[in-house]
Amino acid sequence: MFTQPSNISFTLPGWLEEYARGYRATTSLPEQMAFVVGASRKNVLEKSGGPFAAAIFNSDNGELISLGVNRVTTEGISILHAEMVAVAIAQRKLGHYDLGHDPATGYSLVTSTEPCAMCYGAIPWSGVRRVVTAARDSDARAVGFDEGPKPGDWIAGLEKRGIGVVTGIEEEKAREVLRLYRQMHGKIYNARGRDNVNP
Repeated sequence: MFTQPSNISFTLPGWLEEYARGYRATTSLPEQMAFVVGASRKNVLEKSGGPFAAAIFNSDNGELISLGVNRVTTEGISILHAEMVAVAIAQRKLGHYDLGHDPATGYSLVTSTEPCAMCYGAIPWSGVRRVVTAARDSDARAVGFDEGPKPGDWIAGLEKRGIGVVTGIEEEKAREVLRLYRQMHGKIYNARGRDNVNP
């Protein structure tokens, strides 16, 4: 007889809420990114997921709406990338699937690494009006992650949809987190039997 779960949920690490309480609202992109990269580092040190974090901020006043970290290995769900987690939390918190539904309020997705193919595809439907990134796609690939078939002109693709893109904010700090994950022998999770643990 066929059965499947009637409800799908996931948990966030216990340290996340306390960490988020330490944020003080600012519209400074370097300060917002330092906060996000700090969460990615904490996720590595606590062994609560992959070396990625993302947050949704109110673009006008810097209010933190949601903070997400990568939960793929800890929850066993491949779509739980930091960006997807941050967007899902913000949509649930704000009560709307479209974060751009109110023309008076704009939201930014600030992420410690450029989006992979999946997260890139989800951004236009999330409703955010700006994406801010730190480490490059090539940095994640260098560690061993499969970022998928993202188009080379991904920035132009988002900008054509009215989504602003800012890259390279606190880039080296984010790279350091990726290197730390490798040094700590973090699992590099890829599809179809290509998982590996860095030596």
